[in-house]
Amino acid sequence: MARNLYILAGVLLLFAALCFVMAMTSGRFQPALPANGTLWKTTALFLTVGGLVVGLLGIMTALFEQVDRRSEERRIRQRDGRPRGSGPGLRGR
Repeated sequence: MARNLYILAGVLLLFAALCFVMAMTSGRFQPALPANGTLWKTTALFLTVGGLVVGLLGIMTALFEQVDRRSEERRIRQRDGRPRGSGPGLRGR
């Protein structure tokens, strides 16, 4: 799940960078493009904020998944009564 959010954040930030480039070159090279630089800057700002928020959600999701995974492992270890670090491959040694 976190990987999908990272990809979405990257795409949003890429589009924000493209909007920023369009704001800086508004109408100089191709006069048929919309020449309103303020609109491009506002769009770039919203896409940047959206990308950062989605990136933060991806980080939080990864952290909560790790906490869930470790608590599940701890619960299984405590149920089995095995000490930490002793796996099935170390019993015969």
